[in-house]
Formats: sequence, C-alpha cells, structure tokens
Amino acid sequence: MKLTRREALVLSAGAALIAFAGGRAGPAFAGAAETDQAIKDFTGGTEPQSGRITLTAPEIAENGNTVPVSVYVESPMTAEDHVASVMLLAEGNPNPDVATFHFTPMSGEATATTRMRLAKTQNVVAVAKMSDGSVYVDRKEVKVTIGGCGG
Repeated sequence: MKLTRREALVLSAGAALIAFAGGRAGPAFAGAAETDQAIKDFTGGTEPQSGRITLTAPEIAENGNTVPVSVYVESPMTAEDHVASVMLLAEGNPNPDVATFHFTPMSGEATATTRMRLAKTQNVVAVAKMSDGSVYVDRKEVKVTIGGCGG
C-alpha cells in the first residue's frame, strides 16, 4: 500500500491530535485501598488502634500546595517504651506516602511538623509504630479550597 502525501499528512495530524488531547492521561489518584495497603506494609499487618497519637491539620486549607501538618505521639520515650516511627499518608494524592519520621529514646519526645501538598479534599492519616510492636492511627479530613473561597 502506498500512501499519498495528503494521506500521510492527515494521519500524522490525527496522531498528533490524539497524543495531545485524547491520549494524555491525567494524574491517577490513590484511594483508600492503596492507603490501607501502605499502612499494612508499614505495620507488618498489625491492626492499628486509636489513641496515643494526635494528628493536627487544618479543617480547611486555602492553599493545597502548603498544608501544615503536625503529629504528636504520647510516649515516655524510654528504651523499653518509645515510638519507633510515624508515617504520614494522604489518601487522595497520586502517591499516598508523604513522609516517615524515625525516633529513638534519645529523641526526647515523638513530635514532628511538616508541610504537605494535597491534590484535593481528602483524608490525611498518621500511623505510629511503637517499640513493643503496637500501632496507633489518627485521621483528619482536610478540605482543599480553590482560591481560598471556602468551597
């Protein structure tokens, strides 16, 4: 089969249009299933309990690019009883894993503050793994507004 110059031009224009408009995939957002799997991987299958961990995040974030988040875990921070690590997750981001903080008894207290980018209104999850193998979780929903309109 021999293509004419006009047919080749039409085919290449069509391919360029598909690649530019129709074939471009948007960001794939994580969901509760991906977040639950990340928590299971982090905890080794131990079921998280509520309590001992406090996640602080704004109820409404006017700018999803810099959302302040802090986490505090109640612990004596002794060699026998301390926080080993804390993981932060954002359920609606393309990759739910945001940060993991590691602690030792020499840390004094298990607290961390950071800023994260949130793609849309979603749950932010903090999971604390203790030295004795117990796991604690706290969740907060953060509404991300566009242009600070509160909607």
